[in-house]
Amino acid sequence: MQATADLSPSPSVSLRAQALQALCTSEPARKVAATHALFAARQAGQAHLDTAERLTPDTHTPLPGRPARPVLIAPVDVPKRSAFTPEGLAMLLHAVAHIEFNAIDLALDAIWRFPDMPSDYYTDWMGVAHEEAIHFGLLRAHLQSLGHDYGDFAAHNSLWEMCLRTQHDVTARMALVPRTMEARGLDATPPMQARLRKVGTPAALRAVEILDVILRDEIGHVAVGNRWYGWLCERQGIEPLSHYRHLARTHSAPRLKPPFNEPARRAAGFSDAELTAMHQA
Repeated sequence: MQATADLSPSPSVSLRAQALQALCTSEPARKVAATHALFAARQAGQAHLDTAERLTPDTHTPLPGRPARPVLIAPVDVPKRSAFTPEGLAMLLHAVAHIEFNAIDLALDAIWRFPDMPSDYYTDWMGVAHEEAIHFGLLRAHLQSLGHDYGDFAAHNSLWEMCLRTQHDVTARMALVPRTMEARGLDATPPMQARLRKVGTPAALRAVEILDVILRDEIGHVAVGNRWYGWLCERQGIEPLSHYRHLARTHSAPRLKPPFNEPARRAAGFSDAELTAMHQA
């Protein structure tokens, strides 16, 4: 299957194949539009699902599709500025927008890459992709209202790098992308909102409102990862907590550091044993 320029949902092309097309789309607005359109088609029963289909990306098309900017650099080299300055606030918003843009790709990748999962798995991740696209749209519009746009500042590629490390193992993907990388956002968002409230400008307070939406939805996205990680472990006869430790070591997952947003993590389906293990790591 090769990605094409036509992003309109087609009844003759499977949901998973169209997810791959959207993933390979580089222009942000087109990727967002394609994701929303595919979600709507699935909701209306107009995007058929072939769970057994084996898909092969076009080797001539970058995967994922990325715009020429932002420039991607090492995480330690990404500049940091105080949110109390206009540029610093824009840089913070840009960093979160970049995470959400990557999160669209992560959800689309989970759909096309892994065959033979239950149909609810693909529906769940299509919903995640749709909401991540909403988040990116909110942040990009706010950036534009401040005289900036997505791509104006450098960013890093850590989320997609973990996606690549787990590309051959759906269990590892569920464990280490939604339940680890994305779950870190549950912990990071309330302190970020507290800083923005201290800034107190209309632009900063609008960012707090957007982060409220993102945090609410991300609890559900992490819950999707927890649901399918648990399902996969049960299906394979694997003890989830010990297997998570094994996967984290094998794939060099970042070490989880407190403080943890325990109410949000509990709402997303983390068990008492998992929360205790996080504090002991």
